[in-house]
Amino acid sequence: MEIIIADNAGFCFGVKRAIAMADSFVTNLDRVVYSLGPLIHNPQEVKRFEEKGLVAVDSIAEITGNKVIIRSHGVSKLVIEQMNERNIEIIDSTCPFVKSVHRRVEEFQKQGYNIVIIGDANHPEVIGINGWCNNEAYIINSEEEAIGLPEFDKICVVSQTTNTQNKFETLSEILMGKGNEVKVFNTICNATNLRQQSCREVAQKVDAMIVIGGYHSSNTKKLVEISEEYCKDVYHIETPEELNLKKLQGLKKIGITAGASTPDWIIKEVIKTMDNINNNEMMEAIESSFTRVHRGDILKGKVLFVTDNEIMVNIGYKSDGIIKREELSDDPDVKPKNLFKQGDEIDVFVVRLDDGEGNVVLSLKKVEDFKNWDIVEKLFEDKERVECKVLNVIKGGLSVLVHGLNGFMPASQVSVSYVSDLSPYKGKTLIAKVIDFDKNKKRIILSRKVIEREELNNKRKELWASLEVDKIIEGTVQRLADFGAFVDLGGVDGLIHISDLSWNRIKHPSEVVHEGQNVKVKVLSFDKDKNRISLGLKQTIEEPWVAFSKNVNIGDIVEGTVVNLLDFGAFIRLKEGVDGLLHVSQISKEHVEKPSDVLKIGDILNVKVIDINGEDKKISLSLKEALKETEEVDEKEKETMVEEPEVTIGDMVDKN
Repeated sequence: MEIIIADNAGFCFGVKRAIAMADSFVTNLDRVVYSLGPLIHNPQEVKRFEEKGLVAVDSIAEITGNKVIIRSHGVSKLVIEQMNERNIEIIDSTCPFVKSVHRRVEEFQKQGYNIVIIGDANHPEVIGINGWCNNEAYIINSEEEAIGLPEFDKICVVSQTTNTQNKFETLSEILMGKGNEVKVFNTICNATNLRQQSCREVAQKVDAMIVIGGYHSSNTKKLVEISEEYCKDVYHIETPEELNLKKLQGLKKIGITAGASTPDWIIKEVIKTMDNINNNEMMEAIESSFTRVHRGDILKGKVLFVTDNEIMVNIGYKSDGIIKREELSDDPDVKPKNLFKQGDEIDVFVVRLDDGEGNVVLSLKKVEDFKNWDIVEKLFEDKERVECKVLNVIKGGLSVLVHGLNGFMPASQVSVSYVSDLSPYKGKTLIAKVIDFDKNKKRIILSRKVIEREELNNKRKELWASLEVDKIIEGTVQRLADFGAFVDLGGVDGLIHISDLSWNRIKHPSEVVHEGQNVKVKVLSFDKDKNRISLGLKQTIEEPWVAFSKNVNIGDIVEGTVVNLLDFGAFIRLKEGVDGLLHVSQISKEHVEKPSDVLKIGDILNVKVIDINGEDKKISLSLKEALKETEEVDEKEKETMVEEPEVTIGDMVDKN
């Protein structure tokens, strides 16, 4: 006889959680703990808890103590409020899947939706769900009921978590035509889907199917229905004593599954009874159906569901696995729902076999750690670049995350430049290199400075390769010295000598440029071996004398500014940037002892060009000639003018 065990059988996550919570509270026979209704739909397990002191009641009125366990089916909002009013301590073991349905119907009813629940109206889970939408839900469990449902503007459809997928899909399709806006939520528990699918697969292969579970258990009844669709001989039992061994004898293949409320000890008792038929073959089959799990194993699992703080995983073991948020990654900002969804297959590390609630404690971080240590080691050996996220500023540098592993970047390795405040780096992603690595000591040291140095060297190479004499390039003034200005051209500094800053004579570079200023300069010469580049700023603009020669002729009256005063005359700077001499004798037709008697530096005045010496680049100017021309007013204009004061030197000079 061949025994085939369904891959998913026995306690689901919600029931297992309720049993674990009850076991932890019902430990003292002197203290009575109540449960609203039987804890689970399994009389044998209910009896076991009764012997430990758990009293099942049907209503709050029967409670005389102050501690109540809410079973995995959940209860209505009103029941919770009534217990709170009586100061009853609530031990809430409502299945997380059921709680999510409570929240959904409450939320959508507030938004004006008519709630429709697909399920058994007498089932405690459905009664509880209806209690979270003011007991106003429409409960349907057949095609006739779905067809007979009135039409509404807005409908929200949910399901009893233990429904069959076929029923839910059939009724949902009918309901889609019952409203203008219909939102359908498949709230069937994934564990239910897996259990039903496993049952379906086994039932198609065997001569007889044994379904173990309570007679009043909804999910067990559905397993019976599924089995009967594919197998002619189906036996629904609660205890091993109910097995009809004679009918099973001589069959070649027998399948076994169990409802969500069936504890492992009952399944094992059934196996022991089957030993009389198959000489322990059944026990070996049931044991071999479970993955053998040990601490430190790396296993493949399938995601059952994801919450904000944890992930439940089916690892093929008799208990499901749980991954807490802190075991997902070293990144404190990671969110489980951003990483995985229901049905994803993942590798997990077994931390321990029981977390106190019957779950296997798993870690994704440790699996990734094993892989990531190898990745980072290769990056270190190959001297490759790597991205790292800065987590915090700590003593001596930055704590960073590289491929999910904690690393350290010393302050001296953050940049080629000195960084006094590291706080702006927090939360940033940097490109770095691993400069020290020790897997055994869990040490990873990184450097951003190395990358910056490489980038500077590359820029220098590119710059030197692109340099040409007379080429115009851009740079930034880095610092000033008495003899010139240093300009950063992109990793290499060039020098503008003070004589190449301006066509005019200056005393200090600050008269022309300032630190941080972007400038365009001409390459005058360069020597890569000596790391020298000579630059010119004045060479990027037209020489003043050339501009003057193009624009000004002898006899023109031009505007200029007094820039120097000597005993023999004043130097006037014209707008082209050239200086001309206003001799003391050309200041006024009246005698002037020295220019400073009538002029001062900064005065703006109009002067006449009386001579240009192109060979020596000298310009002679006259203020009195300009005054004379101004005085020679057209006679006709004089006749029409009212008497005007005589024009003087003061009138020709702008004193600012």
